[in-house]
Amino acid sequence: MGNIQLTARFLIHEGKEEEFKSIAVQCLKIVNKKEKDTTLQYDWYFNANGSECVVRETYTDSNAIFLHLGNLGELLGQLLQIADFFPEIYGSPSEEFLSAVKDMNPKIYSFYQGL
Repeated sequence: MGNIQLTARFLIHEGKEEEFKSIAVQCLKIVNKKEKDTTLQYDWYFNANGSECVVRETYTDSNAIFLHLGNLGELLGQLLQIADFFPEIYGSPSEEFLSAVKDMNPKIYSFYQGL
């Protein structure tokens, strides 16, 4: 399993749901324009009342995630001002990537088996 998957969980601060969704639209536009060969999945989901968002992401490798973070750095910063963030990483990210995101306290899951 060479791809790296992420689940980005956001708990949106009260009253910031529409602002969050507006930034999400901008994020998708950038990914569609700049990451066609490196981002394999980038799906946004909201709970019924819009207070929680989960983004399911799949990248070709750790370098693709660095590219993604570079492309969305400012917008991600805006999201982090209006939501609490809980990242999960699945696969075998590089040590360089893990070092870069350690302050985000991601949960890391190593691949065991699958189809």
